This record gives sequence, structure tokens and C-alpha cells, in this order.
Amino acid sequence: EVQLVESGGGLVQPGGSLRVSCAASGFSFDDYAIGWFRQAPGKEREGVSCISSRDSSTYYADSVKGRFTISRDNAKNTVYLRMDSLKPEDTAVYYCNAETVVPVRRNYWGQGTQVTVSS
Repeated sequence: EVQLVESGGGLVQPGGSLRVSCAASGFSFDDYAIGWFRQAPGKEREGVSCISSRDSSTYYADSVKGRFTISRDNAKNTVYLRMDSLKPEDTAVYYCNAETVVPVRRNYWGQGTQVTVSS
């Protein structure tokens, strides 16, 4: 059974830090690019960051560049998103996504973890 399980969300004050994790099972993790998306109330889901499958190259949305850091540990089948200098506008449900195109395109989503930035 394919599973993506996010954890580590919570309530944090503006300027604070949080690390969310995405633990994967049931598929060949090394072959998948992993992305983090978020969805705030009343807004569309947006891409935050992603990391490639083999060379771990990374991408960040302009809104989080310089504040968020994505990393992966293939030995643990886990991807992390370290979030620093958090702002109230970072408040959202954060979702993990796994995608491959080899040999065919497959795409999986986690259930999400709530991150709330508030004083």
C-alpha cells in the first residue's frame, strides 16, 4: 500500500521555525521527485518546494526562497521541509506529493499537516 504521511505541523509564532516531515512507503522512493504544496483557507493549492529523485536538485517558490529548505533522506524514505522566519501568510495545510514518470507517470498525495503561524 502506497503511503505518504506528513508530520511535524503545529502552531508557531511569527519569526519562528518548524520542520515538517513526509515519510513514504509502498513504492520505490528513490525514483520519485518529492514536492511540498500548501493550501490556505479559501485559496488554491500552491507549490512550495520540490526535490528531484536522483541528484537532489531543489526548487523553491519565490514566496519561501531563502526561508525554507527541502532535503531528503533516501535511506529513511523521508523528505523534510525546514521552515524558518515563518510569517502568518505561511499558515496553511502542507501536503507532500510524490511523482515519477519512469516507466509511467505516477503521482501520490499525503493527507496533509496543519501549520499555523500566529501570535
